[in-house]
Amino acid sequence: MIVKVLVFDAFTTSPGKGNPAGIVLSAGDLDDDTMQSIAAATGLNDTAFIEASQAADFRIRYFSPRREVDLCGHATIAAAVALHAGGYLPARGAPCEFSLETKAGILPIKIDVDTAGATLVFMSQASPQFKTFDGDRNLLAHSLGIAAADLHPSLPILYGSTGRWTLIVPVCGLDAMWRMHPRPALFADVVADEPGASIHPFCTEVLGEGVDLHARHFSSPSSGTVEDPVTGTAAGVLGAYLQTFMEPQRDTSQALLIEQGYEVGREGHVRVWVARSGDRYAVRIAGVACFIEERLWERTAASERVPESV
Repeated sequence: MIVKVLVFDAFTTSPGKGNPAGIVLSAGDLDDDTMQSIAAATGLNDTAFIEASQAADFRIRYFSPRREVDLCGHATIAAAVALHAGGYLPARGAPCEFSLETKAGILPIKIDVDTAGATLVFMSQASPQFKTFDGDRNLLAHSLGIAAADLHPSLPILYGSTGRWTLIVPVCGLDAMWRMHPRPALFADVVADEPGASIHPFCTEVLGEGVDLHARHFSSPSSGTVEDPVTGTAAGVLGAYLQTFMEPQRDTSQALLIEQGYEVGREGHVRVWVARSGDRYAVRIAGVACFIEERLWERTAASERVPESV
């Protein structure tokens, strides 16, 4: 068996930046173990597999190197660009709309073109949920390699989800963000009250012009990776957090711009819109992606080989 894996960098148009994702466009004949083996061998934070769907235009499944996850923003952006570029969508031009069936629900996707001419993917997310963090702040800070005094003194540390749980951790500034040296072995104890959650520190001090928030993202203890360069699902949660707990009067027609990945040399940007209706929020993110390479994964009866670039 030989499977073609397309690698894209999401939330950037510059190769080597943003967040890499693997995409398998015709995964209908692959079983769960094979998908997991491909994701493990590819070694990226997430690999997405596209199948036929009875409920939407396509079904998409996401695998980290160790397990399947319900939703992945950067892999969704990359998959949409791959489907559009490969001529899989009913409308080849832009704008066009289609839907993806995920384990987190049906995702409406819209494709348009940004001001620079790049394919821009809009992804709607589930209505945000928040839960109290009852864990140890000192242990949390220690797990990130910073001091408890680096945690923001007034903004709440909360679990949030728009389809995938993450711990939102406000810190005092860029200095603390750059000093973070994570201790992943401690993460399971930090998020013991929400097992499987990732950790998403952020600050309001930023590097780029027109940017609203600066973030990092440390992977779930069970994912098999440590840091996600640029994270779409967590960006959606962070946008809802800002709208709920920081700037409730913010003009929701204006996109929030989040920068991430600078500390690992893979910077990228996510645009987030949070619309409010009563006590509910509708979250939408947008991003670009660029094609990097095609890899071939091969399995024989006797062995599995790590993908090779072609």
